[in-house]
Amino acid sequence: MTTAKDIMHAGAQWIPAHETLDRAAQMMREHNVGALPISANGEQDRMVGILTDRDIVVGCVAMGHDPSKVTAGELAQGTPRWIDANAEVNEVLEEMQNHRIRRLPVVENKMLIGMISEADLAQHLSEDQIAGWAEKVYARV
Repeated sequence: MTTAKDIMHAGAQWIPAHETLDRAAQMMREHNVGALPISANGEQDRMVGILTDRDIVVGCVAMGHDPSKVTAGELAQGTPRWIDANAEVNEVLEEMQNHRIRRLPVVENKMLIGMISEADLAQHLSEDQIAGWAEKVYARV
């Protein structure tokens, strides 16, 4: 049985909700990631959302806003999704497909331990599994 922990990228980095988007972009560059879970207080506490590089571009820069003045928390929307480290791969795929998300935080004992991205899926799943996932996540609604 392959689990979320088996396919995740370990060591996901939090961004506090009060941090600015320019700092978020710097953190993404430093850690070579395209998404950061947003925490309410900056510590590994309550996740209030996930910030992506696309969110920064589309939700801030393209709208003419200054990324040094907009916070990560201001772009947090909806209910953050996550998966338990022991969840089986089919549960991971189902969660990502049902919510049409491309990155999924992995939690163990209420602590963030990693993130699953498209790249992680591509490295660990069969072509059929990846094709089925992509069809559902990228399908036009």
